[in-house]
Order: sequence, then structure tokens, then C-alpha cells
Amino acid sequence: MLESAFKLLEIFIIIALLIPIAAMLVWVERRMIGIWQDRLGPNRVGPGGVLQSLADLLKILGKEDWVPQFSDRSVFIIAPVIGAVCVLMSFAVIPFSPDIGVSNLNIGLLFFLAMASLAVYSVVLAGWASKSKYARLGGMRAAAQTVSYEVFMGLSVMGVVLLTGSFNLREIVLAQSDAWLIQSQFVGFFIFLIAGIAESHRLPFDLPEAETELTAGFHTEYSGLKFALFFLGEYLGVTLISAMSVVLFFGGWLMPEPLASWLPPLVWFILKILFFVMFFILLRTSLPRPRFDQLLAFGWLVMLPLALGNLLITGALKLGGVL
Repeated sequence: MLESAFKLLEIFIIIALLIPIAAMLVWVERRMIGIWQDRLGPNRVGPGGVLQSLADLLKILGKEDWVPQFSDRSVFIIAPVIGAVCVLMSFAVIPFSPDIGVSNLNIGLLFFLAMASLAVYSVVLAGWASKSKYARLGGMRAAAQTVSYEVFMGLSVMGVVLLTGSFNLREIVLAQSDAWLIQSQFVGFFIFLIAGIAESHRLPFDLPEAETELTAGFHTEYSGLKFALFFLGEYLGVTLISAMSVVLFFGGWLMPEPLASWLPPLVWFILKILFFVMFFILLRTSLPRPRFDQLLAFGWLVMLPLALGNLLITGALKLGGVL
């Protein structure tokens, strides 16, 4: 009974921290982009503009929570909830440190891939239920993009499974105690990272919500709390892909000696995640958006052969005793 109470408390604390983190990432992104583009960024609300996210949140929550008369009301309302819930559920299998983590599932990696697959229903249903041509086009783009890049993401992590012999994320981290898997699975990491950017609809792969073409894509008709849920899902998705990159390829909370003794494992894990979050943010200011046909062609003509080749070579080297 006591163990269950502690587990519920742990779940509550993780959720209570994740939601403010998503809000703070908006401020971090705007400040970093400001620095990158040689301008100030938010600097009016609070010291260094740190309260800008709170002001934006209050503004969004104060907006009219409007549902278009021409929409499918029930589906329109539940669509953003699906996305936010799927991302939050994915954090249940993330091992933050040797002692911190909601669930130690033997199929943790498969659970993450399943939640990533279910999250596409959020944007597809949002585009369909809005009964708007821009939203529908955004939903169709999201479906094609997400389903395509899910294939490459799944294939990219199979090399990790081959080398560690487990789908358990905690065991995958512990298997990297001698050497991080980025050394032998660099190609797999590259594919996973590109697929993660496409899955989270971040620039330069934000084609389902391309402002210049589709107004705002699948969430064109959304406002108020429902729009905030889409925003929450996007920024938590960035954090999730960063955390999974660290777990699968960069040793999770592990660090080589003597660095491991300098800081607690949880702190090292958070610092690694922050590095990837900064990469996601700065990538937004660095690369132009491709056309949609170029995005899909790159996936099927470049990413798929790379993923299959990486899996084939990893299997051969594993059988040969090299890895």
C-alpha cells in the first residue's frame, strides 16, 4: 500500500513538472532564437522576460473557447486531448535515474513507439473535425508524414535492441555502462533524430501547420484551452524525443568516470536532455522548410535504405562477434 502511494506521488510530481517545463520551453526558444538572430527576444515581462510564458498562458486561457458551428463538435474537442495524453503517457517508461521512473516495462521501447503512433490521431482528427480545407490538408499531411517517418524511427532503434537484447529502457541504459551506443549506432541515431523531428512536426518539418500555405494547418480553427493543449503536446514532444535520444544512444543518466561522481545521475540526465532541446530550437532558425514531396521522397529514398542498411550491418557484426 505504501509503495503504491509513493508511486502515485512520483507520477504526480513528474506530471506537475512536465507541464511547467513545456511552458518554460516557449520562453527558452524565443530567447535562444533572439540571440541566434542578434535581437533581444522577450524582455519586458519579468527579469529577462521569464514571465512571458505565464502572460501568454493567461492570454490563451482568457480567449473564447470557440467551437465552429460547422465542425464535428465531439471529435473537435477530444482531438487535442489525445495528443497531450499520448505524449504524457510516453514519459511513463522514461528512466530518469536509477531510482526515478514511473514504470519499468519490459516492452518500454515498444510502448513509446505505440504512443507515438497513436498521437497521429490527434492531428488527423483535428483536421477532419474542423471541416476546413486548410485544417483538412494539414491533417492529411500530418498523417502521411507521421506514418512514413514512424517506419524509419522503428527501424532505427532495432540496432539498439540487437546490441542490448532488450526492449526495456532501463536495461538499455545499463547496457551502455562500458560505452554509449552512439559509437556503434551513429547512423541509427541520425535516422532516429530526423524521424523524431518529423514526428514532432518541428521546423524544418512543420509542413502540417505551414503558416505560409495552410494558415495554421490542422489547428487553424482552434483557440483557448484546446489550442494550448496542442502547444503542450508539441513542446513535450520535443522533450520526449530528446529524452529518448539520451536513453537509447547517450547512456541515459550514465557518465564516464570521473565525471559521474561530479553530479547526481538525474542532473546528468537533465543536462543531456537540455543539449538536445537546444539543438531542436536552433535547428528551427537554421534550415529552410522543404516541399512536402521532397520530405516524403527523402524519407522513402534516403532514410529507408539507410535504416535497413544499418540494421543489416549491425546484425551481421553482432553475429560475427564484432559488436
